[in-house]
Amino acid sequence: MKRILFLLASIILLSSCVTKKFKPKWLEKKAPETFKARFETTQGNFDIEAVREWSPKGVDRLYQLIKYNYYQDVSIFRVVPNFVAQFGIHNDSLINKSWQKGIEDEPVIRKNDSMTLAFARGGVKTRSNQIFINLKDNPRLDKLAYSGVTGFPVIAKVIAGQENVLKFYDGYGDRLGRQQGKINKLGNKFLKENYPKVDYILKAYFIK
Repeated sequence: MKRILFLLASIILLSSCVTKKFKPKWLEKKAPETFKARFETTQGNFDIEAVREWSPKGVDRLYQLIKYNYYQDVSIFRVVPNFVAQFGIHNDSLINKSWQKGIEDEPVIRKNDSMTLAFARGGVKTRSNQIFINLKDNPRLDKLAYSGVTGFPVIAKVIAGQENVLKFYDGYGDRLGRQQGKINKLGNKFLKENYPKVDYILKAYFIK
């Protein structure tokens, strides 16, 4: 009997943990007009400032990701020299999938200048949980038209720690951009076994 009670308690505990991982109502949370956040990474910190006017839906999603602790050991898996540093695939495949609901498309208001952030996307309503930092001015990304969408709406800009962003390991180039299927499925285990020099976001939180 004690064993059965222990098993039931374990199941209840595990179930409660799972439900705490993601709640659909989180995606309804609106961001303030501006906010600042700090990202702690394996290369040091960088701070961002987000402006809702640039992309209301996009900034809302960024705010939600930070507020609900998405950024825990999240790999900066795609670093293309003199182009972009991309991150957002969560190490937990269930959490990752929960946040993949795409948001509505918006026009590009702010240019993709150096150290600005934008959501990656591959078509209509595909902005979800992957973000890139422009490592240089990328005006081509303002007007690039493909799969029914045009450009990449900027959501924020790095305001401190730019030197740390430029330290992210870029020796793998775009190879990991083509390995997203495996990263989505196998998480950090796959990266650490095959691409040990990848950098990570350790955590992110709001600052004044």
